[in-house]
Amino acid sequence: MELEFQSIDFRYEHLRRRNPPLERQLLASLADHGQRVPVVVLVQPPDHYVLLDGYKRVRALRRLGRDTVQATLWDLGEAEALLLERMMRTAVAESPLEQGWILRELRDRFRMPPEELARRFDRSPSWVSRRLALIQDLPEEVQEHVRRGQIAAHTAMRVLVPLARANKRDCRRFCQALLRGRFTTREAELLHLGWLQGRAEVRERLLADPVLYLRSQRALEVLEASPFHGWLEDLGTLSAVARRARLHLEQGALFSRSAEEVQEAGAALRQSETDCQALFQGSARDLGHA
Repeated sequence: MELEFQSIDFRYEHLRRRNPPLERQLLASLADHGQRVPVVVLVQPPDHYVLLDGYKRVRALRRLGRDTVQATLWDLGEAEALLLERMMRTAVAESPLEQGWILRELRDRFRMPPEELARRFDRSPSWVSRRLALIQDLPEEVQEHVRRGQIAAHTAMRVLVPLARANKRDCRRFCQALLRGRFTTREAELLHLGWLQGRAEVRERLLADPVLYLRSQRALEVLEASPFHGWLEDLGTLSAVARRARLHLEQGALFSRSAEEVQEAGAALRQSETDCQALFQGSARDLGHA
């Protein structure tokens, strides 16, 4: 069936996390080939429909100037249909935040108690409680940035949730700092570590220019990585490799080898001896100078 956008209720759009790169790919595909997969709707009397699956497709079609969408109708109750659609979603794994969003929706809209939610999700009541607490801890405006794909859900879980539990104002400020650049979760964790360890003035500089803070931390790491420590690390690696080679030798690595293999082994042994002698002689000379 073909539906006009004005007849569709988009009430569950807030449960979906956006993925801008994926939506750009979908937009190009729809422009080139048209809509191949229908969206899924429920009937909403008298002449409206609730969109369950296909929010990205509808947004892309709107950007292309369309005002209708191909849809398939599910003949189910709304709560049952919402749970079934979630079970059938396989393109992208849900984050704990998204799980919390749908749990809250089912609890608040359909009055499902925690025990029922745990049964429907095949999880423990404590799992449901933790997801709901996660949503309740993170400020709504921060969750909105996650929905829009401006902040990765994993970053929110690892960095923003702990901040929110300690101080929601700090969480909001840190969120605004993350919006100033496209930070990986690892970079966000480094910023969070700097925040936790820094004094008040360091925190303010970090929030004002997180990119500059990360650059300064990388510069310090380069300065601390001196040739002396690199030399010590290399010697440790060399010792470990030598012990491993000795073990292989004791296990019979050179027994019953062909003439070609013996020749290859001899060449490798001579090269290793030459390289190690050069290292030992150079190290002894420089240590004597020191």
